[in-house]
Amino acid sequence: MDIHKIESTLWQAADKLRGNLAPSDYKYVVLGLIFLKYISDAFEKQREKAIADNFNPEDRDYYMADNIFWVPREARWDYLAENSKQSNIGVLIDNAMDSIERDNASLKGVLPKDYAREALDKRRLGELIDLFTNVAFKSDNSKDLLGRVYEYFMGQFADSEGKHGGEFFTPYSIVRLLVEMIQPYKGRIYDPACGSGGMFVQSEKFIEAHQGKLGDIAVYGQELNHTTWRLAKMNMAIRGIDADIRQGDSFHSDKHKDLKADYILANPPFNISDWGVESLQDDPRWKFGVPPRGNANFGWIQHMIYHLAPNGVAGFVLANGSMSSQSSGEGEIRKKIVEAGLVDCIVALPSQLFFNVAIPCCLWFISRDRANRSDEVLFIDGRNLGKMINRKNRELTDEDIKKVTDAYHEWKSRDDKYEDIAGFCKASKIDEIRENDFVLTPGRYVGSEEVEEDDEEFAEKMKRLATELNEQFEKSHELEAKIKENLEKIKESL
Repeated sequence: MDIHKIESTLWQAADKLRGNLAPSDYKYVVLGLIFLKYISDAFEKQREKAIADNFNPEDRDYYMADNIFWVPREARWDYLAENSKQSNIGVLIDNAMDSIERDNASLKGVLPKDYAREALDKRRLGELIDLFTNVAFKSDNSKDLLGRVYEYFMGQFADSEGKHGGEFFTPYSIVRLLVEMIQPYKGRIYDPACGSGGMFVQSEKFIEAHQGKLGDIAVYGQELNHTTWRLAKMNMAIRGIDADIRQGDSFHSDKHKDLKADYILANPPFNISDWGVESLQDDPRWKFGVPPRGNANFGWIQHMIYHLAPNGVAGFVLANGSMSSQSSGEGEIRKKIVEAGLVDCIVALPSQLFFNVAIPCCLWFISRDRANRSDEVLFIDGRNLGKMINRKNRELTDEDIKKVTDAYHEWKSRDDKYEDIAGFCKASKIDEIRENDFVLTPGRYVGSEEVEEDDEEFAEKMKRLATELNEQFEKSHELEAKIKENLEKIKESL
């Protein structure tokens, strides 16, 4: 069975389970089972290896040595599959989750344990276990297969949940563009609003694709929503990423207060109002001005600047209003950030990239390492990029991502490859930005696409066009007369 068939089959089965559960509830039910199936399969594969090597298959150290989670007998998938038709299957799954947390400290408080709830249809839960039993995660590429299934499910849940679902899932193509732009090869990566951990997963893929070592990076994150934090922890555990992800409000309870990150990747929630800035008036993060009470966008920007290492770079998603708003002092804060030489690049994104989130978005790139270009900002207008993947959503293609990243890296390298492209990109000096009141909307700077040169004199062109228009009018009159003539003939024949 190919990956697309696996994805669609599992989703159809999971969707049947929903019943009276809201998508925000049953996604954790389903993703928890996927996680349980994966670690159980990994355990069984290691167990088979232990038997082949004449080791004790119940020796916990044999599993821990290869970073395989220890799965107690009552949590192993074959035991749950044998009991899938029992009325107490929900209780058995809850017990399995409890025992895994008990024996694996890194998963403590992470796994969902509410499968015994009355609202959950136990017959369909058993059917889901039976279906998952037919999907094996024991091959050499099992982590990739599981990752694909996991990402597919999160995308589907985001689509079915609407705006709220989009808060925990950043579309793959946007994450990939951010990662390809800042290229996190080695150092500390931080996301202060990490959701389900998609930024970290894509960073891992980037490192592997460029023959780097995952051990060369250290991952730090924070997530406000407790259940989404649990999802992120499971997501990291599945991929073997050792991430220090903590739960809490990054503004009011910064869990990585002393962290200075080499790379920051984020998609913080847009336009948060009434976010409690009143109690943060003297916060050292507000170097460029206290953000307004009605919008946290410039709170997020300054939070990330505060956490950047001396040579650090940040790439993050924000609402388009962050590029142009002048209300409540936002324009002044933006002006100070630009004049400090921190803004590296602004990318305008096409619409419909996010699941059921219509608000237009942009990408900001902030860098502390701008010695050779501190008087310049690169603007990229990507509003015409992307292709529709269904009637509601668009995604950036490989060619789109390459076009944007090539322009950015050619501009940064100063190797004379970079050239402004009318309608797409332009490197603008601070003086030009100042003339535009520090509004950073790329469309103001990149201009229009170039058209073919026209050497025809204006007077001659107007004369020619007028003649052509008169000829068209004459043809129109002739056609009108012909139509009337034919209508008269039809009337006479009736």
